[in-house]
Amino acid sequence: MTSKWGVAHIYATYNNIIITVTDLTGAETITKCSGGMVVKAAKDQASPYAAMKAAGRVADIIKEKGMDRVHVKVRAAGGNKSTSPGPGAQAAIRGLARAGLRIGRIEDVTPIPHNGTKKKGGRRGRRV
Repeated sequence: MTSKWGVAHIYATYNNIIITVTDLTGAETITKCSGGMVVKAAKDQASPYAAMKAAGRVADIIKEKGMDRVHVKVRAAGGNKSTSPGPGAQAAIRGLARAGLRIGRIEDVTPIPHNGTKKKGGRRGRRV
């Protein structure tokens, strides 16, 4: 039996988490799920619980389509926003592994600016 590889793109911010599974080239999307699709309360969208549920849902669908191995690409908002992924990133990877998928590479693909635009908040930053 030949095993098919896919790429799980995990976009984890502090407001939501989006998991998209594509083929190896990234051209064809096989399935996607977000934190808002699996929890009722808006405040729970970015939680580790929502990430686990979304990862489980994605894993079930791609297993049906004959895919059992994935490379993982984790991404935060990046650019002139936060470069650290949200709280659901690790939980999503754990959820994929727990659902029975073999995980190949785990890679951070957050875009990092090389002197891009200015961060919002003004000269003295956000005052809380």
